[in-house]
Amino acid sequence: MQFAKLGNTGMTVSRLCLGCMSYGGGPQPDWAMPRDWALGQDEAREHFVVSLEAGINFFDTADVYSIGLSEEITGHWLGELASRDDVVVATKVWGKMGPGPNRGGLSRKHIIEACENSLRRLKMDYIDLYQIHRWDFSTPIEETLEALDSLMRSGKVRYLGASSMAAWQFSKALYLAKEHGWHRFVTMQNHYNLIYREEEREMNPLCIDQGVALIPWSPLARGFFAGNRQPEGGTALTKRAETDAFAHNNYFRENDFVVAATVEKVAEQRGVTPTQMACAWILQAPGVTAPIIGATQIHHLEELFAAVDMELSDEEVATLEAPYQPHPILGHEQPHPAKMV
Repeated sequence: MQFAKLGNTGMTVSRLCLGCMSYGGGPQPDWAMPRDWALGQDEAREHFVVSLEAGINFFDTADVYSIGLSEEITGHWLGELASRDDVVVATKVWGKMGPGPNRGGLSRKHIIEACENSLRRLKMDYIDLYQIHRWDFSTPIEETLEALDSLMRSGKVRYLGASSMAAWQFSKALYLAKEHGWHRFVTMQNHYNLIYREEEREMNPLCIDQGVALIPWSPLARGFFAGNRQPEGGTALTKRAETDAFAHNNYFRENDFVVAATVEKVAEQRGVTPTQMACAWILQAPGVTAPIIGATQIHHLEELFAAVDMELSDEEVATLEAPYQPHPILGHEQPHPAKMV
C-alpha cells in the first residue's frame, strides 16, 4: 500500500480509503434510504481484515448510512482488529437521523448531538475526520463552522472535512473560517470519476490551490466499470445494481457506456480489469489523495488494492479521458437563484 499526507495536514493516510456504506443493512424506517444490499456485521468482518492486512488505515462512514448501523459495524471491527492510534476514522453529519425537525441538517444543535451519537456508535473517544455531508441551505454557514470549531477545540474531532457542494460555497466556508480564526476544512469528498468529471472545472482547482485533499466518493461510478449496469432494458448483475436508483439516475446516459467501453478496451490492452483501470486513473488525477472505495465482495477489494501500484502512461490517460462529454451537476443539490441573492 502507498501512503500520502492528507492535504496540508501532518496526518498520513493510505492511498485508498475503505468506504463503509456497504456495511449495515437491516430494516430501515420509511423516511430513510433503503440499503437492502449492505452486508451485516458478521459478513463485514473479513472486509476489515483484508483491508487492514493490505495496509489500509483510512476508513469512511456516515451517521446516515443504515441510520447508524454502518458506524456501529465500523467501530466494532476496528476496535477488535486494530489499534485506535493506527487508523484514521472519518464520518459525516447532515443527513436526516429521525422524523423530528431538528434531527438533520447543520445547526449547532444537530451537529453537537450527531457527533456525540457517532462517538457512541463508533465506541471511540474522538473522530479523526468529521465531515459535513452536504450544504445546509437553511442554516447560516457561520453557525455550522462555529459549531464544528467547538468540536475541534473540545478534542472530540481532529480534522474537518466537507462533501459535495458548489465551489463558491466551499470557497466561502474556507474564507469565513480563516476570517474568524476557526479551524478550516482540510478535505473535500466530492463526486468524481471517469464518467463524471465536472469537478475538474472549479472544485478540484480550488482544492489544489488551497491545499485541501480530494477524497472522491463514487470513484468507480457505483460499480459501473465492473459491467454490472446495462443499458435500458438490460439485466442488472448484482442486488445493488438492481436497486441503486442513484446510479441509474447518474450513470445511464448513452455516452457513459462509451466511456465504460473505452475503459474496458484500455484495460484489456494492459491485462487488467476495467475497475482497476478506472481506479488507477483517479489515483493519478491531480489533487486526489485517497479515493473512497466500497465493495460487497472481497475479490473486488483485492482488485483495487492491486491498482494502487499501477502507473498509467500519458497516452493511456488521454485515451481514457477522450470520450468524456459534459454532464449536468450530479450528486448534490444546486442552489436556487433566489437563495444566492
